[in-house]
Amino acid sequence: MSDPDDMPALHPAHLPPPDLASLAGPRRSDPPRILLLYGSLRKRSYSRLAAEEAARILARLGAETRLYNPSGLPLPDDAPADHPKVAELREAVTWSEGMVWSSPERHGAMTGIMKAQIDWIPLTLGAVRPTQGKTLAVMQVSGGSQSFNAVNQMRILGRWMRCLTIPNQSSVPKAFQQFGEDGRMKPSPFYDRIVDVMEELVKFTLLTRDAKDYLTDRYSERVEDGAALIARVNAT
Repeated sequence: MSDPDDMPALHPAHLPPPDLASLAGPRRSDPPRILLLYGSLRKRSYSRLAAEEAARILARLGAETRLYNPSGLPLPDDAPADHPKVAELREAVTWSEGMVWSSPERHGAMTGIMKAQIDWIPLTLGAVRPTQGKTLAVMQVSGGSQSFNAVNQMRILGRWMRCLTIPNQSSVPKAFQQFGEDGRMKPSPFYDRIVDVMEELVKFTLLTRDAKDYLTDRYSERVEDGAALIARVNAT
């Protein structure tokens, strides 16, 4: 076996041991800020109702929430980035420390409305990465039997957006049976699961928000020359 210290491809100066102090540093006590996105514009949108229910649970857990209304958001690349709805979305993402994405499943996938919102969120704004290190919870509602297509797709996008997507998730089948005429979700194991997801989201947000810069600091970018890094990030 070769010498384990013989690593000619490695730049040792850019790979220090994990810093426990950076991981366990001081924790802020202000409310975690959570943005909720939903993927339907129907008058009785079950993805919106699920997101509203999630927002109530988050508030109960001490979080500050915003619910973004996608009505009027143009298709990606069909309007300038300073369009009011685009600017509103990007400001809300920048404000947030965590997000909830709630989409219907349509044709076996998340809706175009959900995807358009995600597509309008850039990977970079100058040298700032607006979603990197933010926590994310994913939920879906279905008109028929339980499915996980939409949440699985959103997990892929969350990883691509460099979010810290929590392990738990929610999938509500036959959503029309799960909400009353008042728009509130009925007691059920599906409601309990949303409570589980929101509780986990708040815990993960509190755990990671003050260490997110350290958690997302990368060896490959430390090795890279600063000017080269900025040029690559701005070209993404």
